Amino acid sequence: MDFEKRAEGLKGTVGVYFRDLRTGDTKGLLQDREFHPASIIKLPVVMAIYKMAAEGKADLDEKLKVTYEKRVPSCGAFNAFTDEPVVDIRTLCNLTITISDNTGANLLIDHYGIETLNGQFREMGLKKTHLERLFYDDAMQEKGYNNKAVPEEIGFLLEQIYRGEFVSRQVSDAIWDILEQQQDRAGIPAYLEEEAPVGNKTGGARGITADAALVKGDFPFVLVILFNETYVPEADEWMRHLARDIFEELKHGSRI
Repeated sequence: MDFEKRAEGLKGTVGVYFRDLRTGDTKGLLQDREFHPASIIKLPVVMAIYKMAAEGKADLDEKLKVTYEKRVPSCGAFNAFTDEPVVDIRTLCNLTITISDNTGANLLIDHYGIETLNGQFREMGLKKTHLERLFYDDAMQEKGYNNKAVPEEIGFLLEQIYRGEFVSRQVSDAIWDILEQQQDRAGIPAYLEEEAPVGNKTGGARGITADAALVKGDFPFVLVILFNETYVPEADEWMRHLARDIFEELKHGSRI
């Protein structure tokens, strides 16, 4: 399957990373390039926190207050609260992945610190994926600070989860359980959910759409797709069909 040829005519730039988890066959398109990831960056953030918790450097039961001044727009639940709830770290992690809660993500990043989390990213094997700012930090964005993610590095994390090698089998399974509860299934999982279990993390902003998925079952694979400066509806449809076509090829014994 020629990813570059399939991407011809699409607006913007797309990075793709695919890995067949049975054979180790790997294929990509700009898979080692840094992309503006939107909410994809929340996956390594949450994984870093679970790693720290396993090492005794964080407490998932610790509670943070969601104050009015910490709330930011767009996806998430906290803007609907009429009070200032006190929420544990575990719940914030769940919300950061399953409904891509921006306020929850910012609370976590603020609490542990960008420098600490980037240090954890490096310990996790990420060389170029990193944080530079909070979500909806317009001042930092105007100065040119943007979070970055690399498709093959996000794929590496997903493979570790599949193999139970992210910290431990217990921690890997805990992250998988969160990913499987992801509520935005309109990307990679859209045409696969009746065929196999899928855990994923999406990302989206103006001109950006992305999805990173671990597909289990009889034909397990990792697929990470990041679009920048694109026409989102067209890119999303391309993403759905690519995932489905990959699954069908694997199902029929073909190599991608």
